[in-house]
Amino acid sequence: MTTQNHPEEPGERQNAELDARLDQLKSRLHREDSKASQKVERSGSGNLELAQGLKLGAEFASGILVGAGLGYVIDGWLDSSPFGLIIFLLLGFAAGVLNVLRSVGKVEKPFEKPRDDLK
Repeated sequence: MTTQNHPEEPGERQNAELDARLDQLKSRLHREDSKASQKVERSGSGNLELAQGLKLGAEFASGILVGAGLGYVIDGWLDSSPFGLIIFLLLGFAAGVLNVLRSVGKVEKPFEKPRDDLK
């Protein structure tokens, strides 16, 4: 007797249906996992951008504050109010801009040795 002449047993048909459903579930889970990992990668890069922005803002603000502080101290010492504050505030602003440009890589950092492989 061959198996072609006998109809499938109900248990075999149910097993085949369950296997098909299990394969569909596995493929859906795999797709959802890949979507979730992409979301995690995107959020991680957003945090790096936020950190870079905060760093640049802090460098800019610190240049201005240090310049203003030095100007205020020099004005008190030389009794030349408000000229020292104005001059050093502008110098602090320039230093803050320069620090930001150096951090971004638009201006070369001072005292860096040239690389040998560029010659």
